Amino acid sequence: MSIPYSASGAVPVAGDRGRDDTGPRIARIETFCTPLVGFVRVSAEDGTTGWGQVSTYNSDLTCEILHRQVAPWALGRGMDALEDVIAQIPLREHKYPGTYLRRAMAGLDTAVWDWRGKAAGQPVATLLGGSPGPIRAYASSMRRDITPEDEAARLFALRDAHGFDAFKVRVGAECGEGRDEWPGRTEAIIPAIRAAMGPDAALLVDGNSAFGPARAIEVGRMLEGEGYEHFEEPCPYWELEQTAEVTRALTMDVAGGEQDWDLQVWKRMIAMRAVDIIQPDILYLGGMVRSMEVARMGHAAGLPCTPHAANLSLVTLFTMHLLRAVPNPGRYLEFSIEGDDYYPWQRDLFVSDPYTITDGQAVVTEAPGWGVEISPEWLAKSAWKCSGAD
Repeated sequence: MSIPYSASGAVPVAGDRGRDDTGPRIARIETFCTPLVGFVRVSAEDGTTGWGQVSTYNSDLTCEILHRQVAPWALGRGMDALEDVIAQIPLREHKYPGTYLRRAMAGLDTAVWDWRGKAAGQPVATLLGGSPGPIRAYASSMRRDITPEDEAARLFALRDAHGFDAFKVRVGAECGEGRDEWPGRTEAIIPAIRAAMGPDAALLVDGNSAFGPARAIEVGRMLEGEGYEHFEEPCPYWELEQTAEVTRALTMDVAGGEQDWDLQVWKRMIAMRAVDIIQPDILYLGGMVRSMEVARMGHAAGLPCTPHAANLSLVTLFTMHLLRAVPNPGRYLEFSIEGDDYYPWQRDLFVSDPYTITDGQAVVTEAPGWGVEISPEWLAKSAWKCSGAD
């Protein structure tokens, strides 16, 4: 089997056509989905397979787009042609720009990477130019419907149980136009988490587009006073100039980019240094090929990459492999602390849980591909659709 990598082991940039369509070709693309999560299986002509995932949420819609607007451009192409296929789909579907097309492309991309890893007998991280091994994780809260005291208590418990030494909480109201989740919550939670976790803990917050620049800078000053090190998406993410204003005003790191699927926006964001840390979401952006491209762009500008990974579907596993391979990994992996009670759709996705945190670290194993098996019981209950050979 021939895999199109340079001698250095780096993945070629999207559009590299040097060795298209060598080796097995894509014969089938299947989806197994619910409205909240969708898995993708690609099969080669010889029956070998790989598993990936479209983005969570409205995954049934995304899977339909995969079959209509992604699969026709991929079927019959070689597994080695993925880079070219991923580059060409937005051109062939130029009348349909937007996040749904990229979320569907991610299902194809991640499934082919699993196939490649299994064919080579190596983890995806190795194919990307990295290696298996540990990654420091931060405990990421997704909740705003929680008091500062209760949030502090559960983070403290996670520290003792799993060894986390970095934690992220939410401030403001999501896309809140300057509002707080309730009056005074932001002012209360910032010092409460620092007091609970102690002076040595790495603390982060996420604004989720909550504030205008003036309020974001005000909140940033509070964060700096308490020794926080990461202020994520302080302003509406589509207003790059607002985020850049906050970045220039603060000494702490400002992070962003999770929502951005357009490579032209990424180029502008990085060129204007709107953020200090780039945060691509592998499934929002369109898969590993495009995410590695964004990481390389950030690396060229001296910006670390701390991807967005906000649930325990496959996106966190994909992110673990990427962080073990990019030249500019951030300080930690985002690791959601919300279990099945908060995300009931996460329940029973896998035969065995790929997510174990010990001493505050996750681990990319040496297993080929992604190193995970989707639960047959879950698949049997999902909605199935197939494009390609019968």
